[in-house]
Amino acid sequence: MGRNGTIPQRDNGGSESLMDKLMVEGGHPLQGKIHISGAKNSAVALIPAAILADSEVSIDNLPKISDVETLAHLLEDIGASVVHEGTHMSINPRNIMPMPLPNGRVKKLRASYYMMGAMLGKFKKAAIGLPGGCNLGPRPIDQHIKGFEALGAKVTNEQGSIFLRADKLTGARIYLDVVSVGATINIMLAAVKAEGRTIIENAAKEPEIIDVATILTSMGAKIKGVGTNVIRIDGVSELKGCTHSIIPDRIEAGTYIIAAAAMGQEVIIDNIIPDHLESLTAKLKEMGVHIEAGDDQMYIHSSPGLKSADIKTLVYPGFATDLQQPITVLLTQAKGTSMVTDTIYTSRFKHIDELSRMGADVKVEGRSAIIHGPTPLEGASVKASDLRAGAALVIAGLMAKGVTEITGVEHIDRGYEDLEEKLVALGAKIWRERLTTDEVEQVKSS
Repeated sequence: MGRNGTIPQRDNGGSESLMDKLMVEGGHPLQGKIHISGAKNSAVALIPAAILADSEVSIDNLPKISDVETLAHLLEDIGASVVHEGTHMSINPRNIMPMPLPNGRVKKLRASYYMMGAMLGKFKKAAIGLPGGCNLGPRPIDQHIKGFEALGAKVTNEQGSIFLRADKLTGARIYLDVVSVGATINIMLAAVKAEGRTIIENAAKEPEIIDVATILTSMGAKIKGVGTNVIRIDGVSELKGCTHSIIPDRIEAGTYIIAAAAMGQEVIIDNIIPDHLESLTAKLKEMGVHIEAGDDQMYIHSSPGLKSADIKTLVYPGFATDLQQPITVLLTQAKGTSMVTDTIYTSRFKHIDELSRMGADVKVEGRSAIIHGPTPLEGASVKASDLRAGAALVIAGLMAKGVTEITGVEHIDRGYEDLEEKLVALGAKIWRERLTTDEVEQVKSS
């Protein structure tokens, strides 16, 4: 939002947002209602899942984010007809060809690896460049490949692309060595049209996996046990089109809940599933935040004298790694020493150096961040290194004295629909400015 109250248009995380910086003037209380969008982590799997159908698939409640745009273009690149208007997308997969996926778009988005499972399930072959997305350290896809090979695919790495080939796919018993959302979904996509029964053991239980199973079941797939650690899939010969509405985004909701805990007077978070947020709200209540939950809403009031807490990220239903960075910011205002341990991603503390620039007393030891509080935060020039780090820095800016300048805005646009518009509606002062030529060069070199 400019200082005159206007909100500049942008292209949802493309080349334009590479040229933007986000300005946050801290110290303004938040009040009002915020509506939560559809789940990003569902959307990026549901759109590839549409490949498996023989007729049109309609998806509602899509978030308006750049990751969704990237996947829509990927489907069009391989022959799909895609109509995308607002939060609705219709995908006609009839003319899709099993051609190699172009590296350019794939490198923008790690979740493009779901195209592997969907294309393999549909055509018994796929070729895809190595996916990109947030740089969170090693997140190998060895469990995905293990699953594909168990179903009968031959997997090779040729000139930086992964090639999958199978004469036929046959159901198998697959034990995941590591609980992985991506591998669980990708194996489901590949297995729904395989011959016979596939059993995925040590499967992930995230709500987004249930969402993917729901659309596949609506297409005619036979899947049982989703939401438990053992999923059973009986292959079918064909899948039909369907209509599906995406669940609310629990990570977006959690981000705004933390922002409200930091600066909220009276904030209502609307369109949520409270059960999906229990690990977060339990910790916030332990810290002294006032929270009341309804059927699909949550009321939050910031509380003076926050208490320190120890947090360890775990697979669902444990504390979400995607909320580790935002809550680390809140803990800088809690009295005492807090420890946040991330057991999922080794490199998810890149925001700590940026928080230190703003005056936080935080140090990283191995997989843990040690936070001493409360410490007042001061506005500074900081850089978002990934999606959730960007959200964390926005929350820090809301709390800080003065103006915080955030570059790396394209990361934020990948996963948060209309972030500044939603915060402005609550009373925040946040706007975009164009980077100068010198600033662009500085960002590129850093």
